[in-house]
Amino acid sequence: MRAGPSQEEIRRHNLGTLLRHVHIGGSMSRAVLAERMGLNRSTILGLVSELGSAGLVREELPRETGRAGRPSLVVRPESERVYVLAFDVGVDRLAAARIGLGGIFLDRRVIPMPPGPRNADKVAEVLAGSALEMLSTAQHGTHCVGVAAAVRGTVRRPDGLVRAVPYLGWKDEEFGKDLTRRLGLGLPVSVGNEASLGALAEHLRGAGTGCQDLVYLHGDIGIGGGVITGGQLLHGDGGYGGEIGHMIVNPRNGRPCGCGAHGCLEAEAGERALLEAAQRDPSATGREAVRAVVEAADRGDIIARAALHDVGDWLGIGVANLVNVLNPRTVIFGGTLREVFLGSAAQIRSRINRIALTASRENLRLRVGELGDDAVLIGAAELAFSEILVGPLETLARAGA
Repeated sequence: MRAGPSQEEIRRHNLGTLLRHVHIGGSMSRAVLAERMGLNRSTILGLVSELGSAGLVREELPRETGRAGRPSLVVRPESERVYVLAFDVGVDRLAAARIGLGGIFLDRRVIPMPPGPRNADKVAEVLAGSALEMLSTAQHGTHCVGVAAAVRGTVRRPDGLVRAVPYLGWKDEEFGKDLTRRLGLGLPVSVGNEASLGALAEHLRGAGTGCQDLVYLHGDIGIGGGVITGGQLLHGDGGYGGEIGHMIVNPRNGRPCGCGAHGCLEAEAGERALLEAAQRDPSATGREAVRAVVEAADRGDIIARAALHDVGDWLGIGVANLVNVLNPRTVIFGGTLREVFLGSAAQIRSRINRIALTASRENLRLRVGELGDDAVLIGAAELAFSEILVGPLETLARAGA
């Protein structure tokens, strides 16, 4: 029978927990850390000193106190010194960012791309080039401790094989390994689904802060989904959990979906369905095209209003099913669905009230994402930070710090 955790294991756990508190919660005093972690102040002092010596945190006076007397020192993450690289492979753009500990954007690059199939190797080349540009501007003595990328498709755990990204024409691509090789940093690139990472971001830093059970819906060319249950991201057996966009909502007369089925939520309530119903130019796709329909509806355009009503109806059916199955406290609409929700909230709520079980929906909150277009990048950054938040000193050592 194995004994309990060793002193070294406890110390390692406490170092990671303290670093996570200041990474997610921002600057806080030793007294607050002691209260949140259930440890005495002398133990907190030792942990802060160790993380400070490693260059992960620092203690300083708070910028504003509003109180008389000498303020207590606060522990802050070393955002400028320790950072990750985060990538977002979008429909009409590629994005790369250097994000410091604490979730601070230090640098970013956005590269517009024409919609349609793209070679995975070329995408990796473009993103690596942008990353190396950002790294060249980083100050001496700073350290990259992780790298992660988000894609709009199915990603296998734990090796990050991209099984499919239909709109790009990808199938079984080792995108993470290719990007790792091109970056040449000695750090493996983690890869995740964009909606799952968006859910993680909104849970930690956005509209879902403090909520332990939520569903995040991300609109782009399709509809992706991420589920947080009990405070943890739902992955499923192979990592494919959360493919909410491919839940069948209209089996009898459903529109064809890119996955090969008919009547998927993505097909009935996605970007293409909205633009087609609004009688828009089929070549005009993307965020601005969706926003144009919502704005036209706000101005009284009857066709645009009808299109939002129809899409909201299907979206409401989909959310009602999720409420019955998962019983989330909060449903968050992100990406282009943020605008769609704002334009069709009444219809969505009406469907939920008619279909969802009373007990499951009585405490339900519907929210729009607070992180905007940065949600996916922030989620990718949190994936990249995950290792250092478990073993801070070991991860720093592997990064060459």
